[in-house]
Amino acid sequence: MNFQDPLFWRAGAVSTTLVMLIVLAFLSVDSMRYIEAGGINVPKYDVINHAIGYEYEWSRSADVPVIGAEEPLFGKKVTEQEAEQIMHKGKLVIQSRNCMNCHTIFGNGAYYGPDLTKSWLDPAWTQIWMPATGKATKEEAMVEFLMHPDKYPSWQRRMPNLKITEEEARATVAYLKWISSIDTNGFPFGFGRMAP
Repeated sequence: MNFQDPLFWRAGAVSTTLVMLIVLAFLSVDSMRYIEAGGINVPKYDVINHAIGYEYEWSRSADVPVIGAEEPLFGKKVTEQEAEQIMHKGKLVIQSRNCMNCHTIFGNGAYYGPDLTKSWLDPAWTQIWMPATGKATKEEAMVEFLMHPDKYPSWQRRMPNLKITEEEARATVAYLKWISSIDTNGFPFGFGRMAP
């Protein structure tokens, strides 16, 4: 074996690259079982037809979402196909309004505004925003706030009016409910527990 021969090193580089590509392909396929809608950690889109809670699971030392009884969003049960269309629209609203310029989703984005990863589960919607907006449900309060954030100033940092239509706001709320059902392995840490 001649270590000075460039063909030896080229063969080594090519074989290492091929092995790593095979490993990468295996890991990518395996990861999809966890991260695609309907996978191990990510429920199908029609989970918005159910109550979603959050509780600490001692065996994992993490807060995890809990999918509960049937509780359709806006009082209307949707099919899996309808839910997928709603999620597509909600995601487009979040992207087109550049929400991550101020907010964080799954650890990505900015920290000026609240983290949106588990925003559906935030008790402030029922304790503060439902009374403030005069709406009877959490989802209606969220829609009202998204459409008219300038009417409901929130502390020192205020969300600008992004001219979100009612249809866009409803799709965004559905998207936020769906992402709150995703098992993020306890991220954001401590969200489900009250401060001491």
